[in-house]
Amino acid sequence: MKLLAAPARLSTVSATFEQDFAARLHWSAEQDVAIEQRVADILADVRGRGDAAVLEYTARFDGLSAPSMPALELTQADFKAAFDAIPSAQRSALQAAADRVRKYHEAQKRATGEGWSYRDEDGTLLGQKVTPLDRVGIYVPGGKAAYPSSLLMNAIPAHVAGVREIVMVVPTPVRGSVATGGTGAATATRGERNELVLAAAHVAGVTRAFTIGGAQAVAALAYGTATVPRVDKITGPGNAYVASAKKRVFGTVGIDMIAGPSEILVLADGSTPPDWVAMDLFSQAEHDELAQSILLCPDAAYIDAVQAAMQRLLGEMPRAAIIAKSLCGRGALIHTRSMQEACDISNRIAPEHLEISSRDPHRWEPLLRHAGAIFLGAWTTESLGDYCAGPNHVLPTSGTARFSSPLGVYDFQKRTSLIEVSEQGAQALGRIASVLAHGEGLQAHARAAELRLK
Repeated sequence: MKLLAAPARLSTVSATFEQDFAARLHWSAEQDVAIEQRVADILADVRGRGDAAVLEYTARFDGLSAPSMPALELTQADFKAAFDAIPSAQRSALQAAADRVRKYHEAQKRATGEGWSYRDEDGTLLGQKVTPLDRVGIYVPGGKAAYPSSLLMNAIPAHVAGVREIVMVVPTPVRGSVATGGTGAATATRGERNELVLAAAHVAGVTRAFTIGGAQAVAALAYGTATVPRVDKITGPGNAYVASAKKRVFGTVGIDMIAGPSEILVLADGSTPPDWVAMDLFSQAEHDELAQSILLCPDAAYIDAVQAAMQRLLGEMPRAAIIAKSLCGRGALIHTRSMQEACDISNRIAPEHLEISSRDPHRWEPLLRHAGAIFLGAWTTESLGDYCAGPNHVLPTSGTARFSSPLGVYDFQKRTSLIEVSEQGAQALGRIASVLAHGEGLQAHARAAELRLK
């Protein structure tokens, strides 16, 4: 059966546009009740039994059996051996991408990640101290696919921020041996390791790593076990079980975000080759059947050309079935009255990835307030941002770009206020504090300030 690249065709002049548009955007972040309960059970079990529970779940879900947790720990020698073993072209590409990502995040740290202070006229010092987190955990997917780029984007900003210990967890399932229930432990002693992921760990400066995944890995990082150290924050994408687990351990540890399906929105004025835009829309659709790809354009003939290109190119894609399902279920080609109206609609969507595919992208960029990342101009395909441009590819999804930011150095730092009040300053501040504290009925607060008054 021939697959069809058939995203919905919408027009802002249609009487039913708002209804049709809302139907395309709707996506429920609510997790299946059974998943939520299963995750809760796993977290409680790992918190109670530690390594033993992690070993049991790793055998059950990944088909990876080990006599003890240390057998599932990867070493720096493993990372270096993987780096040396991959083809030279991959080594060069990995190092070049890492260098660009590191350079960007070092610039970010200089701009936003330094402490500061000043002194009042009375000698009082006020400021802020910026310190890195001590230990973070990064989750790197390894089930359906492996993502060395995700490792770079999580580990490098943590390293630049000054985090002393970066602990990676990455599932290495035994293909064809995964049990779905019961104790179901497989007899394999080694799962399917991805050499490019381990090589990326070598390049990015990962400190420790364990071949575990799923909710049990999140639990081990959040609560700590005899072998896996407890971390201060967990970052990185994963499946529904991982997302649910991160949500549940938030508060015990920090997390980056609860990510939804991948998104791309292309604002096009009709000047970019249609094949380019079609492939850019495919680039997110191939991630997941729930991924969303949207084109906004005031040129109906150009939309026709992009749709024809999508249909022509779909058959060349190895993940054509996923792309087709994503486009049919959540994709949209929207004819707008103008580029300005397209910008207004984009702000309502607040997409993860936003491409301005036009002759003059800087004309439209000031109108765009909400997006995880903005890609300016026809040459700036989103996939360059995913791998090697430099800015982080961990971005807010599902409209959360309205209030959230990309992962960065600032996510691996914390800020502490600095206050040093001089004797002279205590005279003025003490009187202010005394009045306010009495007004709140907190006499000890007031008295503590008053004792320092002359």
